[in-house]
Amino acid sequence: MSSTTSRSTTHPGLDAAALRAWDRDGYHVQRNLFSMTEVSAVRARFDRIAARGEPIPGHWAPQADSDDVLGRFPRVMHPHDFDAESKALLLDPRVHRILVQLMGDEVLACQTMYYFKPPGARGQAFHQDNYYLLVQPYTCIAAWLAVDRSWPENGGLMVTPGTHRAELECPESADPTQSFTDDYVAPPTEPIGLDLAPGDVLFFTGSVIHGSGPNTTDDSWRRSFISHYLPSAATHIGGWYLPHMYDFDGRPVTRDTTAWGGPCGEDSPKFRGFH
Repeated sequence: MSSTTSRSTTHPGLDAAALRAWDRDGYHVQRNLFSMTEVSAVRARFDRIAARGEPIPGHWAPQADSDDVLGRFPRVMHPHDFDAESKALLLDPRVHRILVQLMGDEVLACQTMYYFKPPGARGQAFHQDNYYLLVQPYTCIAAWLAVDRSWPENGGLMVTPGTHRAELECPESADPTQSFTDDYVAPPTEPIGLDLAPGDVLFFTGSVIHGSGPNTTDDSWRRSFISHYLPSAATHIGGWYLPHMYDFDGRPVTRDTTAWGGPCGEDSPKFRGFH
């Protein structure tokens, strides 16, 4: 996965039924978008970072003596800034083809994250991504790549169908014993727990209420690589995502910083920093 031009572009795209389900639910699971060989390479690359245990300033800050397993294995932020393979994954043409269909527009890439989520790790309370990204107009889309099998017992992702049509909400406080993040948005209906195999990619919009529970297994890690995108027609994004943005030719791009404070006004992430 060394360049965007060397990868397969043979994915046939989404059929009419998948697009109708996307319009109805706000999320889509693309099975087997990446091969086991590819996801094994992703896992090995980040496992090497974890084994070294050396902080990467601005991206990864492990605490070797932490009592919290997520202190020892925190998420990696914007790895595409320092790792060419992560940038290639962000700009993969198979992901691009699906994104263009879902967005109905050309897209730009704006963020990557890598989650280790070992056994015993807390989850992430239900939230809406565009509360943080503040993309205007429209919203962002996430592409959530399962690096390990991901299911509810090991803290797999849960989504709330239909909430892509909802407004962004000002979060309440999350339960810190269950969530490593502070914000919580109550799902209006019962969330669906997804079972994703390595190589599956979950796409969902920035308004979809989603989250995860703790990893309650004894030995099943739930590693994942998450990328975020916005329509090229968008004019604004939260300032924390600049200057990390690229078009799908790998060229740096930018947008104006969002002036809108979000649903919480001055308590929005524009003023508090990224979650």
